[in-house]
Amino acid sequence: MDAELQTLLFMFFGGLGIFLFGIKYMGDGLQKVAGERLRDLLDKFTTNPLMGVLAGIVVTVLLQTSTGTTVLTIGLVNAGFMTLKQAIGVIMGANIGTTVTAFIIGIKISEYALPIIAVGAALIFFIKNKKVNNIGQVIFGFGTLFYGLNTMGEGLNPLRELQAFADLTVSMSENPLLGVLIGTIFTAAVQSSSASIGLLQQLYDQGAMDLFAALPVLFGDNIGTTITAVLAAIGASVAAKRAALTHVIFNLIGTIIVLIIIIPFTHFIAYLAEVFALNRPMTIAFAHGIFNVSNTIIQFPFIGILAIIVTKLVPGDDFYIEYKAKHLDPRFVGSSPAIALGQAKQEVLRMAEFSEKGLLEVSKYMENGQKKHAEMAVQFEDAINNLDRKITEYLISISSRSLSAQDSKMHGMLMDTVRDIERIGDHIENIVELKDYQKANKVKISEKALHDLQEMFDLTHSTLTEAIMSLETGDLEAARSVIEKEEHIDQMERKLRKQHIIRVNEGNCTGAAGIVFVDIVSNLERIGDHSVNIAEAVIGENR
Repeated sequence: MDAELQTLLFMFFGGLGIFLFGIKYMGDGLQKVAGERLRDLLDKFTTNPLMGVLAGIVVTVLLQTSTGTTVLTIGLVNAGFMTLKQAIGVIMGANIGTTVTAFIIGIKISEYALPIIAVGAALIFFIKNKKVNNIGQVIFGFGTLFYGLNTMGEGLNPLRELQAFADLTVSMSENPLLGVLIGTIFTAAVQSSSASIGLLQQLYDQGAMDLFAALPVLFGDNIGTTITAVLAAIGASVAAKRAALTHVIFNLIGTIIVLIIIIPFTHFIAYLAEVFALNRPMTIAFAHGIFNVSNTIIQFPFIGILAIIVTKLVPGDDFYIEYKAKHLDPRFVGSSPAIALGQAKQEVLRMAEFSEKGLLEVSKYMENGQKKHAEMAVQFEDAINNLDRKITEYLISISSRSLSAQDSKMHGMLMDTVRDIERIGDHIENIVELKDYQKANKVKISEKALHDLQEMFDLTHSTLTEAIMSLETGDLEAARSVIEKEEHIDQMERKLRKQHIIRVNEGNCTGAAGIVFVDIVSNLERIGDHSVNIAEAVIGENR
């Protein structure tokens, strides 16, 4: 390989790697500084599409990735926190938020990259304070971003001398669709519009291409960045596919509109660069910002139509878990604590139903290893955690009121039950992680062991279902039946442990498989214990 070509490739790909690391590291740091409550931010501030746009901008600036915001949004649509219309607003906002990176690059402080990295490293390694460490991570990522960009730019310097590249830029100037295609392919390949736009800024800064060639590539970058969301939606829910398709359609429509007016648009950007004395990277940043803001303004009034289009293109009823509490009306706390307790009980029953469905999903995941069951189980566990917080806060607010002896009993029973259901959710998540470990490490579990596990899953599921029924109806016979079934679970746990030891000794089961098997059995036994706690709380309340 020619030495000059080798240097070009090493510096370009090395610089690209450092740049991508810097973006990711800075985004992770910003997320930590923000208190890792970005999902709550999206949940609370997306009451209408306009608020969704603003929330999308803020979250994308903090994450430094529009794809990350889109993935978060898809999760919230799945969870019933957000409608498709609100999600479209967030996706539009994410497109605006992602332009901030280009403006940061336009500042052109590459010569200070190393001192910035040094400051970030000092805050990370020499100060024992988590908040300061997180700020250090942001600064370190910021410096690394510029260092990678500078390295990438130096590697690309020789391109200006290549006749083939000069011919390509002339072709892109004459045929904007070629530039769009190149931008789309490159962004899809590196999975980062920030990286491809940063590269474009470097090439334009070095005079390797003119504005008429650079802008179509920029619009292609916007299409390419939707590929990640499309890939994430493959095999996912209908809501996820609709959100991903929305991202693609939104950026495609924007690109088509701007290509129709490409000549006046390019002259307008050149005029702005001259009036505001913009450096060349900042010129690209302004073009990117104006394109995405204009695209959002143009398409915002048609969000409802866009939602209808994607619903038609991706038909089907989507199942989602409604995380939000449905029964916890704060008005009853002051006016009628007894009714408020009844409302709290209804919400606890919803939470218990999530635990029962989550256990069923993890049982299916254990049986067939299909990822969709793991994802559903984790979603149920997330919903349980959310309701745990909401119900506990509601019950605490009720406890400050004057309660009768019977209501006090019910209040205590509900507090204990919420805690038990939350623990069941934790054990469900533990089993998902154990199955993930088994799949990732290709741990072979014998057919006999799998059959035994399925038998214990069935018994545990039956026990939990009966405990929930006793909670709903106050049926003491069902509650006592739960206690008897839990004794069978304990006996089964002891029996399965002994059988496992025999299999290991006979060489029918590996040590790694044994660890997974025993841990799953242990988690199921603990779910049985919490089911008994629920049943005993029901018996205690009815004494």
